[in-house]
Amino acid sequence: MTYRVCFVCTGNICRSPMAEAVFRARLIQAGLDGLVEVDSAGTGGWHEGEGADPRTVAVLEENGYEIDHTARQFQPSWFDRLDLVIALDSGHLEALRRLAPTERDAAKVRLLRSYASVPLSGDDLDVPDPYYGGTDGFVECLEMVEEASTGLLASVREQVEGRAA
Repeated sequence: MTYRVCFVCTGNICRSPMAEAVFRARLIQAGLDGLVEVDSAGTGGWHEGEGADPRTVAVLEENGYEIDHTARQFQPSWFDRLDLVIALDSGHLEALRRLAPTERDAAKVRLLRSYASVPLSGDDLDVPDPYYGGTDGFVECLEMVEEASTGLLASVREQVEGRAA
């Protein structure tokens, strides 16, 4: 049975497609790509149908990641098919939990940086939105996503192996 993860940010053109690309690469490296599906979406539909922000694409490609992305808006009906919904900041976390049809669905929503190897709290759990800044913000975003993806991968591996047992 496939385990499904969806990363969610505001418009689905910067942070969540970056997280999707990084996590997909980690799944492939771990040999879990056939067992785990990963995608992304935004809390709003402002950029639906658009590709990822060119700065996101550039930073990902410069760091060896592949991306083929079309922005879309998260829909509450998706909770039924998803095992884990990863919010990129606390605003997304709250919005997604409000959209969740049930308490069980709301419990599927987690902050990406809650998986960081160094315990974080409060605003430190947010991946800042790089959209209105320069390339440095996108590089910082990638570093945060990469660091948290290690812990997320360990957690997802545990869940996938638990299902197989």
